[in-house]
Amino acid sequence: METAVLFLIFVALFLVNVPIAISLAVAALIVLATTSDFTMYMMAQRMFASLLSPPLLAIPAFVFAGVVMSYGGISKYLIDALKAWFGHLPGGLAVVTIAACSIFAAISGSSPATAAAIGAIMLPALIEGGYPKRYAMGLIAAAGTLGILIPPSVTMVIFGVTAEVSIGDLFMGGLLPGIFLALLLVVSAVIYSIKNNYGRAPKANWNERIKATIKAIPGGLLPFFILGSIYAGVVTPTEAAVLSVFYTIIVSIFIYRELKLSSVREILRESINISSMIYLIISAAMLFSLYLTANQVPQQVAEWIADSNMNRYMFFFATNIMFFVMGTFLEAVSITLITLPLLLPIIYHLDIDIVQFAVVMTVNMELAMITPPVGLNLFVVSAMAREKLEEVIRGVLPFILILLVALVIFVLWPGISTYIPRELMHK
Repeated sequence: METAVLFLIFVALFLVNVPIAISLAVAALIVLATTSDFTMYMMAQRMFASLLSPPLLAIPAFVFAGVVMSYGGISKYLIDALKAWFGHLPGGLAVVTIAACSIFAAISGSSPATAAAIGAIMLPALIEGGYPKRYAMGLIAAAGTLGILIPPSVTMVIFGVTAEVSIGDLFMGGLLPGIFLALLLVVSAVIYSIKNNYGRAPKANWNERIKATIKAIPGGLLPFFILGSIYAGVVTPTEAAVLSVFYTIIVSIFIYRELKLSSVREILRESINISSMIYLIISAAMLFSLYLTANQVPQQVAEWIADSNMNRYMFFFATNIMFFVMGTFLEAVSITLITLPLLLPIIYHLDIDIVQFAVVMTVNMELAMITPPVGLNLFVVSAMAREKLEEVIRGVLPFILILLVALVIFVLWPGISTYIPRELMHK
């Protein structure tokens, strides 16, 4: 009964437009204060303690590096190089958009940041290349979701901290699925473009291609620098995040010379807004999970699953439906922090590889980014394109189907997720 009251208070607050973090915190505070021995001091202490995990330092660092890329010219020159090589091909501009999102995803770790940075440049180019605006908006919103699947990923960091598993293994687990999903988007974009004769930019000559490539190399090396240093065991994901900040600043100031002093205030504002939103949700969700743990809700759910003889595929089906529904009104961080403590005992009971589940859950979080009414990427693209949200939603519908196909594949073939971390890294 108390658990039902907790969720009812949370849903009621959310429905009257109270921010998610405040809804989580207030619901948990009310129920804990009236049904347990926890004092306000103890609850405040738990909220602050939830932010003391060193891996969480990676979040503001990756966010800051992604914002610096946008202002410092790195993303612009990467796109110019991709356009020089592929822009003239059928579907070339769509392919460039997806490839640029994939590269930016390997730096920023954030879906909204990826959609904003690449969309600002590629949306006008796609429209000029003959793509319908609705399709272009849907493509950018969907390709931007790669930001939380291709490592490094803010969502994976939060999953690793919550589940107490290696963030490096989770990053490596997301690499092949991220590439696979990007290729799936590329194939669909090429077929669509050939069918409708869209997206042929002027063909660049070899001199233009070489110049654009040389210009993009300093920024293009960053993903290899980050992921290579993590996979080689030289640095932890948190240390790599901090190094990425220094790298992007050095390249933007001393090589591209496009990072201006006047931009510092805006960069700090964007980075702090995104990071503080995530941290507030984490601390609020800590109270939520504190109640669930104190009342042994995860154990009760695990016992129910065990008694119902549910197999792993039934479990995946049930959780995917749950994630899809929750994704229509919550964002990725909230869903992860609310549900993962409940699901962990069941995952281990059914002997599901935690890396595979992390990838499947992250793809569900990608869907949450582009499903109305609160998909963050939808709002980013809508504001950027100065178009009604309804138009962006119509444009993104075909891409939701593509992500669902990828989701089924990742459930049925766990090796796509587990090959690198299990076979290559732990032989």
